[in-house]
Amino acid sequence: MIIFVATLHVKKGKEKDFESLQQELSKLTHDSEPGTHVYDVIRHRDRAGVYVVYARFKDQAAFDLHQGTDFHSRLVPPILACLDQDMDLQFYEFVG
Repeated sequence: MIIFVATLHVKKGKEKDFESLQQELSKLTHDSEPGTHVYDVIRHRDRAGVYVVYARFKDQAAFDLHQGTDFHSRLVPPILACLDQDMDLQFYEFVG
């Protein structure tokens, strides 16, 4: 299983654009990638502009498929353009 947690800091005034892009990415991921168990985007309750993406993939092939989709290639560049610093991307192992 491949799991990542990405913490993203969004530029002030870009939150709506970011959320719209991430919602589209999440929906397309859930709708078309059966090997993606979870792809969730959450917003920090107290820290404006701070978001986390949590994703869990069945295996490396599912992760590679996600990375290679047309919609990923289309949506990720404008998502990254909304950020005011590099995202903190961490990979984890499933316990359980």
